[in-house]
Amino acid sequence: MDDAWLRKMFGTIDAMDWDALPEFFHPEIVYERPGFPSLDGLDRVLRFYHDERKILSSTHHVEHTVVQDGRAAAWGVVSCVLPGDTRTDVGFADIYEFDDGLIRLRRTHFFVPSV
Repeated sequence: MDDAWLRKMFGTIDAMDWDALPEFFHPEIVYERPGFPSLDGLDRVLRFYHDERKILSSTHHVEHTVVQDGRAAAWGVVSCVLPGDTRTDVGFADIYEFDDGLIRLRRTHFFVPSV
């Protein structure tokens, strides 16, 4: 895993190429994302992308990545089209842990007003 590999993952998500996502995710992935219970396992993550993700289209603008010792972080801005043709740009940061060269843990944080 390196910067190019992480950027390829975001490109795959932006292309909505859900069939290619298993190339990046461990079968026992845990994906933690605000507003959803933990998504446990590859089948559950794929169901999220196929059926539940509210983003109709996205473009991730990755500002930086850091990859070291089986962990990584990536951050930037994602430009999204939501239902009703609502457009928004949201800052994000992801952290990752890898197992067998695949993402075993993904935790996404969005930069939005909260507390």
